[in-house]
Amino acid sequence: MQFDLFDGTQNKILDVKTYAEFKQALAQSNCAKCALSDSRRHIVVDRGNPNAKVLMIGEAPGENEDLQGQAFVGRAGQLLDQLMNDIGFDTNRDSLIINVVKCRPPENRAPKQEEVNACRPFLQKQLALTKPKIILLLGAVALKHMIVDKKEFSMREEAGNFFDHPEFPGVKLMVLYHPAFILRDPRKKPVMIEHLKRFKAYLDQIERT
Repeated sequence: MQFDLFDGTQNKILDVKTYAEFKQALAQSNCAKCALSDSRRHIVVDRGNPNAKVLMIGEAPGENEDLQGQAFVGRAGQLLDQLMNDIGFDTNRDSLIINVVKCRPPENRAPKQEEVNACRPFLQKQLALTKPKIILLLGAVALKHMIVDKKEFSMREEAGNFFDHPEFPGVKLMVLYHPAFILRDPRKKPVMIEHLKRFKAYLDQIERT
């Protein structure tokens, strides 16, 4: 019954005209479209600048994000900020960071398909309102759920390469290792740094033109 009760609220969220209205409406909505609502503390909408050219998409909030109501503020987010800062990129000023789902899965597990499906209208609204020029997909889970026709892939082959996709016209996409993966395997950090330099070079190029 809670799904039916939320339909009217969801329509109001999706009908808003500005990103600020969307963020406020979703954060305060008490969304109950999937079981993740049972254990969350906060709906985590984003972190950063909705007017930026760059949109970063992760998989789901973790414990720190759930506590603070902001995306990528835990150890992984701090590493992401540091790595980006090292290439002259301020994540809060120069990007908007969001997740495929807006509520923390129990024990930080990967989100289930039905949870992703429930949250997808909100993700699509974020894309429509922000109109990014570059989308960085942080990790394999984000790639899997954002590029649904890519059934099998190797992160070793996908990470660091720009590509186009018909679902995102006029947008360049790049897959990056999730910073949590770098925390688990620091040997991949130099590879990630090279990928970030490639991203920054392309961003500088489009800003010049």
